[in-house]
Amino acid sequence: MDPKKLRWEGSIPDTQHLSLRKDGLLKKHKSIRQQISFSERRFDVKTLPVDLHRVYKNLERDFGEEYALTFVFIFRTGVELHRAWHMTLLTSKILQQIKDKFNMRMTWELGVIKLKFRAEDGGYELHRKVPYDYDSEFQDLYMKIAVAYMDGHVNIHQALIFQTETKLGRHTASSGLFLRDFPGRLVLYPLEAATCTVIFFGGDWFDSGVAAICGLVAGLVEYFMVYLGGNAKILIDVLVGTSTGAIAGLFYRYLGQRTCLPAIFLGTLYWFFYGTAFVLGILEIISGELETGVVRFMAVAVKTFVLTLGTTFGMQLTLENSLDAWQDQNGNCGTIDLDAQWWRIPLYLLCSACALGQYRFPIVDYWRGLVVQLVGYEVQYQLFNYFAEKHTQDFLDTAAANVCGAVAAVVAASILSEIIGTLSYYYNARVLQREKGEFNAFGEFMFSLNVFYVRFSNWLGFGKKNDVIFLNMTEKLKAQSVELSDPNHVRSQIVLTTEEEDVLLEAVVGAEDLNIWALLMPTVYQLVPGSLIAKLWFNAIFPPPLDIETIPIEGTEYTYTSVTPDQLQGAVFQNLMVVAASLAIGLLLGFGVVEASSFFLKKIFCSMVESEEPRGSIRDALTRKKSRRNFNYTVADDDPEPDLDSSDDCITQPKPILDEEDGIVVNSSLATGELDAVTEFKDDDVLNTSIQK
Repeated sequence: MDPKKLRWEGSIPDTQHLSLRKDGLLKKHKSIRQQISFSERRFDVKTLPVDLHRVYKNLERDFGEEYALTFVFIFRTGVELHRAWHMTLLTSKILQQIKDKFNMRMTWELGVIKLKFRAEDGGYELHRKVPYDYDSEFQDLYMKIAVAYMDGHVNIHQALIFQTETKLGRHTASSGLFLRDFPGRLVLYPLEAATCTVIFFGGDWFDSGVAAICGLVAGLVEYFMVYLGGNAKILIDVLVGTSTGAIAGLFYRYLGQRTCLPAIFLGTLYWFFYGTAFVLGILEIISGELETGVVRFMAVAVKTFVLTLGTTFGMQLTLENSLDAWQDQNGNCGTIDLDAQWWRIPLYLLCSACALGQYRFPIVDYWRGLVVQLVGYEVQYQLFNYFAEKHTQDFLDTAAANVCGAVAAVVAASILSEIIGTLSYYYNARVLQREKGEFNAFGEFMFSLNVFYVRFSNWLGFGKKNDVIFLNMTEKLKAQSVELSDPNHVRSQIVLTTEEEDVLLEAVVGAEDLNIWALLMPTVYQLVPGSLIAKLWFNAIFPPPLDIETIPIEGTEYTYTSVTPDQLQGAVFQNLMVVAASLAIGLLLGFGVVEASSFFLKKIFCSMVESEEPRGSIRDALTRKKSRRNFNYTVADDDPEPDLDSSDDCITQPKPILDEEDGIVVNSSLATGELDAVTEFKDDDVLNTSIQK
């Protein structure tokens, strides 16, 4: 067949039935998304904040609607990702990919709290103050929306509308909405406090009960201060600390002084500690983002001190001698030998489930997070016990255990994400009609297993209702697709209701690759040294007792007394730095191990099978996917490349961009709306697309 030249006039042209094959080439059929005639839903720009709307109008006037909306999309993606995971390195990487993909002329500065976005060489600048609020579900969804837009699976209006609906909770399961905000969120505070007290800090079951009460009160305090809003939220840390110190002090004073106060304090305040941010600060410093890393490092230390100081205020309210009560640990703390208990791992998993709830992880996917958390914890725990006997006078046991635990967690998360991606391939290929015909026996089994999982999780009340709705729609869509492809049938288009379009787009976005950091962040939270920062400040307020030793003088009847600081109690800061730095290094090494292993496995197994290397935009999409897993995004020099052409064409006619529609390579420009693509069908029914200037 002779090549056909296509001209873009505002929509993707009909290029016969196409879908992406596993080898990176294209087959002749369309997915269901490409066959549907979507309604002309448009994002309402009037809902934008005043300053962002003003910038949008100016960009629309100068460069067109789609360019201006893409700026809005990048801005909103940056803000929400920063809020959800607070990792400037990862957020910058994703924003840079969108910028490069669509040839946007904008820059940004992502600080610890303050964000700056600039467009058109600083002609427009927007500022935002975005406090973090770790959110694994939003991490995953906002990244998937960005990937779907970059890969051409949704248009700019659909992407912006989906972002708005995500913010409103329309793409979150009912069970997730219950734990996402107060008052449902209150059930997590006492559970996490009780389990952490025993599994991490040496408390017994009595201390666990006291911590549960303290945790519930701490949750109520935060709920009330958030309800008041405004400046009241600034007092959350000090009031939570005060309530915890007062309640634990009352139990210590009136119930026989049998409580382990350090365990109760650290277990209750575990929810409020900033250990994850501490490790992220170390990572940023290592990766070259010195200013952000140092600021985060100092902010975490100060905010933890506020929690600690508030706790001592509460102790003063209820105890006659706070110092004696704090130091009364012998016989009260460490009375349970966890190594000998069968329930150690189940209790840890319960604690980890609470952490997943705190991170707003989808309940239906808890098993994924628990697998990664358990791998990291068990490797860290067993290696620490193994090395402890050999390193009684140093912290090498701590460093080795943390490095290996972090590496194991990264490797486990990477393997699990690949397995999930492979197993869900058959389900997505069938329901989205990306593949025609029957699968092999394994593929049919995996499709049936995914169908069972969707229906069973919804029967339990944990899954998304829209998943079942779309599953029920698939037979109707398949029948309509057959009618549409039949030249003898009267059907000329497939039209869905607005609600059905929303369900379909949710399925399209949900089919994007799993965000590995949505799995990793709760695990890092469980491994990080937030409690060590608190111990550092508690030791500053309550100095550890001195080691007093009476030593005889040889050859005489006299003795002398040696008074020395307790080295273990006094080395909290050193231990803190060892733990934080070793975890950061472990994360870096973990991704290095994954990258190296992937490279060698690809060389070994791909050499046995003849396959054509993916080309063009497909290769670019795979490269973006690979780079999003790591976080080592930093540039030594932000200066742009030298402009060898002195003309102003780069302003009036921006460079063409590559867009993909399930692998259809098109050459288009956001500013001009033009497309030039040559499609050629060869005898093997594989589409080869070449770009002409």
